Amino acid sequence: MSSTPFSPSHRGLGALLTPENSVVVLIDHQPFQFANLHSHEPTMVLNNVIGLAKGAKAFKVPTILTTVLEERGGYLVKGLQDVFPEQKPIDRTFINTWEDSRVVDAVKKTDRKKLIIAALWTEICLAMPAIQAAGEGFEVYVVTDASGGVSAEAHDMAIRRMQLAGVTPITWMAVISEWQRDWAREASVDALASVVGDHGGGSSVAYAWEMQLLAGRSGKGL
Repeated sequence: MSSTPFSPSHRGLGALLTPENSVVVLIDHQPFQFANLHSHEPTMVLNNVIGLAKGAKAFKVPTILTTVLEERGGYLVKGLQDVFPEQKPIDRTFINTWEDSRVVDAVKKTDRKKLIIAALWTEICLAMPAIQAAGEGFEVYVVTDASGGVSAEAHDMAIRRMQLAGVTPITWMAVISEWQRDWAREASVDALASVVGDHGGGSSVAYAWEMQLLAGRSGKGL
């Protein structure tokens, strides 16, 4: 699989995400990393990564949690851990997650090639595994608004660097929308609506309005 930005794998219907072809890795959303997050408003990143995690759970997408030196950097933030209360994050010493065989083995066990990553910080803990995994044949998607760096410049330069390595930037609501893809897939609509309602900001208001219009058209109450 080519790692260039213009590879055929980055175009066409096959480039889109589905619940069946995706695996998510969430890296180092811990207090120490949030304390020096300056590329985004920290509560926005926290909101977005929890929304992404809830979406992954709703669509039954395998999700791997990992921390680095949790005794010093802090445990995974509670709101994120609460989405997967039964899962103990893989605690690493490696800065580059992809050098920890436990994480790589967990990803490979899913037998999925579309790897979705969000991490703190973008320029280090997101860029390193994304670039390495892309070079090893994975189609890597980095969730830019569920990640963040120590400055806006650090975040932006890291995204540019990853794109040169064939990594695809994406936002968290784009991810869950691709997983849904069709409103006729009614089995997941309620779960999607719940996630967007809780974490979608202005989109949650717009979605509620759309549901009101649809309900009125069908003659049903809200």
